[in-house]
Amino acid sequence: MPSKLNEIARAMVAPDKGILAADESSGTIRSRFNAIGLPSTKENRRAYRHMLFTTEGMEQFISGVILYDETLRQKALDEAETPFPRLLSDKGVIPGIKVDTGIHDLAGFPGEKVTEGLDGLRARLTRYGKLGAQFAKWRAVITVGKGIPTDVCIDANAHALARYAALCQECGIVPIVEPEVLMDGDHNIYRCDEVTGVTLRQVFEALAVHEVKLDGIVLKPSMVISGSECPEQASVEKVARRTVNNFLRNVPREVPGVAFLSGGQSSETATAHLNAMNHMFGELPWELSFSYGRALQAAPLRAWGGDPARFKAGQEAFFHRAMCNSAARTGTYSADMETAA
Repeated sequence: MPSKLNEIARAMVAPDKGILAADESSGTIRSRFNAIGLPSTKENRRAYRHMLFTTEGMEQFISGVILYDETLRQKALDEAETPFPRLLSDKGVIPGIKVDTGIHDLAGFPGEKVTEGLDGLRARLTRYGKLGAQFAKWRAVITVGKGIPTDVCIDANAHALARYAALCQECGIVPIVEPEVLMDGDHNIYRCDEVTGVTLRQVFEALAVHEVKLDGIVLKPSMVISGSECPEQASVEKVARRTVNNFLRNVPREVPGVAFLSGGQSSETATAHLNAMNHMFGELPWELSFSYGRALQAAPLRAWGGDPARFKAGQEAFFHRAMCNSAARTGTYSADMETAA
């Protein structure tokens, strides 16, 4: 009989659905609001998340939502002031929570980062579970550059991810394991392929050491892709082929699903890459899904702009992006869906 963790993990990567990453830190949401000339006040952030979460029909395409600490505790703008986690659960959408405390310099290793937040995590997870969170997220970042990443950086981040995942499962919460190989840089797709493979192997070795149950996690990786400053950008088909073949070598089949991050790609490009993977490959050991932040939110944020009169326009833009990515889950997305919209 499947465990409760496995049931939740499989629901998070259910067919035709993906995860909305709405867990922007205070600094990140401020920069996104600045871009549309909107002050990042608590009430504006609440109104924005209310706009997204109350979109009619979003549950057709969205299986779960990653929340920030503030958002997990906020309430909708309805008469009942329904807590956001309950609002989502009532729609059949699983609430989750970002639990790391941010990326920091790795001491002694210039240009490399490590994620912090393990201190007090067990107690935080217990509180978050009582507030309705059923899964959690921890992001590690791996920078590609001259002489980096080092083994020390990869090992430090893999160890932290494994300790976090073990604590989550102990508390009955599904961990999203997110090792992101950053797009920043001029490296080509072959270098990204190499770093991604080494990173995934180290992460799964650490998970094994910490006895994390792989059927009760969701992997949230970056795609194998050219660096953003690389003069030769790999084609959509090449990204799809390199990514899936890398994962077939390095991701155990026990993992229920892979929910890709968009990692700075445009909304349309992230969708096209996911679509190509699902279109080009037949049956795979795990679901290939999405867990997008900016790639799902950029369009609705612009359409809404903080104007109550454009509330519906923001929801329509969000619905469209979610629908496109749902189509990419089955390899049936096409650019015609963008022009038709």
